[in-house]
Amino acid sequence: MSGNSLQRFAWRARILPGTEFEYRKRHDEIWPEMTAVLNEAGIHNYSIWLSGLDLFGYYECADLEHATKVQGNSPVVARWNEYMKDILVMDFDPETGTTPPLKLMFVHA
Repeated sequence: MSGNSLQRFAWRARILPGTEFEYRKRHDEIWPEMTAVLNEAGIHNYSIWLSGLDLFGYYECADLEHATKVQGNSPVVARWNEYMKDILVMDFDPETGTTPPLKLMFVHA
């Protein structure tokens, strides 16, 4: 990868009905060790959006392979996923341990 170009990653998931407040609360109180993993993975401009019960997550990083590996191998991420599983329905790629990416269709820069 050359220069300062960033790679984009987007994922989708669903929350269970009635858990909107709890989902936001848990992210408002995100663990410092979880944000440390995101920093170690080189993840920036991370945002999560809600539409009905559908979640859409998006982030940018310089090296997507590194970001995926750091997250997939992290015991902190594994603990976070366990913590969230009572309110979140998310698919995981068995090879990477992370959620499968959405296919990028359009960019306006």
